[in-house]
Amino acid sequence: MKNLSVNKWIEQSLASDPPRSKSVAMTVLGDAIAPRGGAFWLGSLITLLAPFGISDRLVRTSVFRLAEEGWLEASREGRRSQYSLTAAGQRRLERAYRRIYSPSGLQWDGSWTLVLTAPEIISAAQRSQLRKELLWEGFGMVGTGVFGHPGEKAAALEEILARVKVTGKVFVCSASESRQVSSRPLSDLVDACWELGAVIEGYRHFIACFESLLPLLNRKGALDPERAFIIRTLLIHAFRRVQLHDPQLPLDLLPAQWPGTPAYALCRDIYQLAFKEAEEYILTTLQREDQHVPAAASYVHQRFGGLA
Repeated sequence: MKNLSVNKWIEQSLASDPPRSKSVAMTVLGDAIAPRGGAFWLGSLITLLAPFGISDRLVRTSVFRLAEEGWLEASREGRRSQYSLTAAGQRRLERAYRRIYSPSGLQWDGSWTLVLTAPEIISAAQRSQLRKELLWEGFGMVGTGVFGHPGEKAAALEEILARVKVTGKVFVCSASESRQVSSRPLSDLVDACWELGAVIEGYRHFIACFESLLPLLNRKGALDPERAFIIRTLLIHAFRRVQLHDPQLPLDLLPAQWPGTPAYALCRDIYQLAFKEAEEYILTTLQREDQHVPAAASYVHQRFGGLA
């Protein structure tokens, strides 16, 4: 994508990888709406998603499905519909987006968190749901009913166990290598428990798609508020799709030249350039239907290690 303008980059990006309505709605909810309390009028979301080629009907369908899945709850005022994130939906989005905005390369003390389940204690349905939640959180399956992740995962585990309704019904422990027994190093579990090839390719694809955008944004007058919002949303949408499949292992355990590190730096730099104008567009759009919509909470400025 050489010799492009920002408008042309946006046009080509949307043509080559058009975002699905429900997925980009989740991106906007997490990045733009949750920091403002999580409530929005349906018409405002329709306006925010229109630049991505998403019709009114698709927005309504996506919001309806998100409500069915427990992410949103609805209220009506005459013919208008207002939605807000449920308490559970807000917590899950906050947990997911903390991962997105936090620096890659976790500090590691060599310890592992292990989760062990027993068939006679929890049901098959609970085991299946727990497995799904743990894998999403980045745990690897060490063996039948045994999951592990390097480092401390107490806060995330408490939330997962409560959501699956197995609090107090599984075994959680911290493990480290034994020096008294000859054994393989625990670091070998990375190759056995995680398939990192798809994550590596995902990060490389992200870099290939967005690295040409950075010099365009440094041109004078490159961004107005609407284009800044589109860029920021496409950026987080693409990065989210890769990053949430990344098990977030410590750099000590990852392959050399891990592409997640430059991908994070690129995402941070573009987000920083688009942030201020995008915030202006988001707030202006939401306040057309509700003048009391607040500015984003202060924690938003701590994303990517701190935003100007």
